[in-house]
Amino acid sequence: MKECLQFYIDGHWVDPSEARALDVLDPSTEAPIGRIALGGAKDVDVAVQAARRAFESYSRTTKQERVELLQAIVAAYQARYDEIAETISREMGAPLWLSKAAQAATGLAHLTQTLQVLQDFAFEERRGTTLLAWEPVGVCGLITPWNWPVNQIVCKVAPALAAGCTMVLKPSEVAPLNAVLIAEVLHEAGVPAGVFNLVNGDGPGVGAALSAHPGIDMMSFTGSTRAGIQVAKAAADTVKRVAQELGGKSASVICADADFAKAVGGGVTGCFLNSGQSCNAPTRMLVPAERHDEAVAIAKAAAAGVKVGDPFAAGITLGPVVSEAQWNKIQGLIQKGIDEGATLVTGGTGRPDGLTKGYYVKPTVFANVRNDMTIAREEIFGPVLSILPYRDEEDAIRIANDTPYGLSGYVSAGTLEHARAVASRLRTGNVHLNGAGADFAAPFGGYKQSGNGREWGSFGFAEFLEVKAMLGGAA
Repeated sequence: MKECLQFYIDGHWVDPSEARALDVLDPSTEAPIGRIALGGAKDVDVAVQAARRAFESYSRTTKQERVELLQAIVAAYQARYDEIAETISREMGAPLWLSKAAQAATGLAHLTQTLQVLQDFAFEERRGTTLLAWEPVGVCGLITPWNWPVNQIVCKVAPALAAGCTMVLKPSEVAPLNAVLIAEVLHEAGVPAGVFNLVNGDGPGVGAALSAHPGIDMMSFTGSTRAGIQVAKAAADTVKRVAQELGGKSASVICADADFAKAVGGGVTGCFLNSGQSCNAPTRMLVPAERHDEAVAIAKAAAAGVKVGDPFAAGITLGPVVSEAQWNKIQGLIQKGIDEGATLVTGGTGRPDGLTKGYYVKPTVFANVRNDMTIAREEIFGPVLSILPYRDEEDAIRIANDTPYGLSGYVSAGTLEHARAVASRLRTGNVHLNGAGADFAAPFGGYKQSGNGREWGSFGFAEFLEVKAMLGGAA
C-alpha cells in the first residue's frame, strides 16, 4: 500500500485541511494498492494562493531559464521512467509493455517536444510600428483523466511551464499515484516553489472549486463531455479561458480500394489498444456494404488473437478496464447492442473465460450496426468495435459525420490522394491516413462536443499564452 495522504503545495508536501482518504484499487485484482487524501475548496484555495505568489517571479523568468528547467525535468523523468510505467500499469491496468512503450513514453515525448518548441519560439514580434509580445496566461487549473494519465498531465504541465505559467493540478482520483511521481520529478528537477501544485480529490470536491476559483486564469480539462460542460459552466462567472479535450466516437472509413486485411486488422488493434480506453479510439469501422462479410471475418480473426489477462504477464494484449463502474457501463452497452439487433460476432457480456477476478472485458465485435444504435452513438470506452456497412463514399462520409463528437478519424484508401480527399470532408480535429500513428508536433483536439482548443506541440504551447499589442513599441 502506497500512502499518499498529503498534497504538494508551494514546494512542500502538506496535510489536507480535512482528513478524508480514498483507496486506490488495482483493476486486475480489485485490491487496494494505495490511498490518497481527498481535498476540498480550502485546499484548492491554499494551492491557488501559492501559484499566484509564484507567478509574479516565474512569469518573468527568461526563455533560457525555462529551457534549462525543462532539460532538468527530462533528466529527472528518465531516472524515474520504469517506476512511472509500473505505477501506471498497477493503478489503471495497461499491460506493462504498453506502459513502457506508450503510456510513460508519451510523457517524455511531450517534454522533449515542448522543449524544442520553446527553444524555437520568439516571444516578441514587430509588425509595422507595433510590438507584439506573447506572455503567460497566468495561473492555470489542470484537470486530467485516468486513461492516459501521464500523457495528459505532461501535455498540460510542460507547455504551461514553458510559457511561464504557474498551476494547480487535479489528477483523476481513480489513477492518482502516477501524478504523485510527476510531482516528485518536478521537485527533483528544481521547479520553483508554488509554480506546480498538486491537490488530489474528486470532481465535486476539487474540480468544481478549481474551475470556479477567481484566482485561476485558465482551465485546461481532459475528460468526458458531461464533465467538461460542468467545468465550462463553473468557469463562466469569472470569464476565464477554458481549453477542453473531451469525448469521441471516431469513425474509421475503409474505402473499397484499401488493403482490407491491413486496414481492418489494424482497425481492430487500434480500437482495442489500452482496453479501448482512448478518447480517439476508432470504434466505428465503416466498410463497403458489399465487403461487409469479408471485413467481419478479418475482424473476428484479429479479435481471436487478442490475449486478455494480468498486465504484468508476458504476451498479454489487453489488461482490465480501470474500475467496476467502467466495467458495469461497458457490460450494459454490450447488452444494449445485442438488444437493439446488432450482430454479435465475438465477445459479449461477462468476463473472459478463466478470469474470475478483475475488471476484464471480452474483446467484442459487432456487425451490421446502424448509426442510430446506442453502441454507435455513445462512447463505450472499452474494447468494443462496431462495424457499419455503407452504400458509397458519400454515405460513408455522412455516417462518419453523423455524431455529436469530432475528435479523431481514420481513413484507409488505395492511394494517399484518395485518403486525403475523404479526410478533408470529415468534421474532426485530426485524421490518421493509411495507418499513420501519433505525431507529437501535430495539434490534438476536436470539433463539436469533443472540445475546444488544441494540445501538443506549438498549438498546445500557444494555449497558455496571451498576446499583447504595444502600439508604437516597434517605432
